[in-house]
Amino acid sequence: MTIAGINKICVVGAGNMGHQIALCCAVAGYQVKCTDIKAEILKTAENFADTYLPKRVAKGKMTEETARQARANISFTTSLKEAAQDADVVIEAVLENLDLKLKLFAQLDEICPSHTILATNSSFIVSSKIAPATKRQDKVCNMHFFNPAMVMKLVEVVKGPHTSEETANIIFDLCKDIGKMPVMLQKEIYGFLVNRIVSAINREAMYIYDMGVASYEDIDTAVVNALGHPMGPFRMMDLTGIDLAYHIGMERYQESGDPASKPSPIVVEKFVKKEWGQKTGKGFYDYTKKK
Repeated sequence: MTIAGINKICVVGAGNMGHQIALCCAVAGYQVKCTDIKAEILKTAENFADTYLPKRVAKGKMTEETARQARANISFTTSLKEAAQDADVVIEAVLENLDLKLKLFAQLDEICPSHTILATNSSFIVSSKIAPATKRQDKVCNMHFFNPAMVMKLVEVVKGPHTSEETANIIFDLCKDIGKMPVMLQKEIYGFLVNRIVSAINREAMYIYDMGVASYEDIDTAVVNALGHPMGPFRMMDLTGIDLAYHIGMERYQESGDPASKPSPIVVEKFVKKEWGQKTGKGFYDYTKKK
């Protein structure tokens, strides 16, 4: 199979990442079904499509015909079978929980046609941990988008030891076809490329903060104005989710046994308080205050 054989895409998980990935594919001309077990999340996803596309037209960033066709290309359902049974590619974008992903990929393996590629958008979990849940390990890989998926160009395509060249190349070409800039990782490495670099910055920022050297606001200001980053590490954690930072740190600690891999005390504190960033209204910064 080649990229020419890809027409129908299923996105599992309709949260912020999932519904934006789905809309990216729909805008590029693919028939997309976006599914989630929660109807209220699907409704939010559908509302996003219904508001985002007209805004792009109003700003002159998209033609009315492109917006109309994109909206016609995407549909939403709580039925995994309905969404995946005729998909050429499935992109999983559920929570960063290995057990959940293993269960889901086993279901997808039963539902999907034999040619279907199963890709995970996981930020850290390598596909070699997920592929054994299927009978098509050669057709499983990482396809990691960045938040917000409608804006960010980069996609990390990670080829596990089980992933075929054909699968990796098709996903790489699919990324380009939906207007993204893919990079190919020839082997798995924990955290991939970008998150390994970002994690190193975050660990040092947390250390400086925990030592009382500077406030998180001043650390963010320094990183933005000296390094040219669009936002500092603390603001970035609020965007991506402090809960994600906590789970990633705990998983890395469990794998390595290195105490230095544990989440920072302030991350643990905020995780327990459910101050997870923008998604909960408060993280390091307060998003409930009126501007």
